[in-house]
Amino acid sequence: MPVDVSPTTPSPRPSGLDPAIAARLRRDASGLVAAIVQQHDTRDVLMLGWMDDEALHRTLTTGRVTFWSRSRQEYWRKGDTSGHVQHVRSVALDCDGDALLVTVDQVGAACHTGTRTCFEAGGPLPVTVPTEADPQAPAEPERGDTP
Repeated sequence: MPVDVSPTTPSPRPSGLDPAIAARLRRDASGLVAAIVQQHDTRDVLMLGWMDDEALHRTLTTGRVTFWSRSRQEYWRKGDTSGHVQHVRSVALDCDGDALLVTVDQVGAACHTGTRTCFEAGGPLPVTVPTEADPQAPAEPERGDTP
């Protein structure tokens, strides 16, 4: 049976989140919304985490980012064990209600691997894009400064 993920589907865990905000969220089947974390001044994308209603409530009211751990099935506040704290600057909801943008002042590394961002740790993937001459043909890979 499909799970209803309409904006009014409540999170499965109790929450102090303002009902008007909760009504705007479009959650996945586990009651979660993706939270993209971005450094407020450089605009670097630091990481992606998951929030349920209570994690969002804690993030909005404590000044620190809180996530729901899908693997541990518990809340975790970024930096409590590592010291790599995320101080909340702003939180925005996207047009569909299924993603949050959390701007932060990141202290230390954002990634559990020790890199500044989780995307440094993951690394780039090869991208093939068509050229203007032949939109159907793949572009030559960039070779940087090599002749």
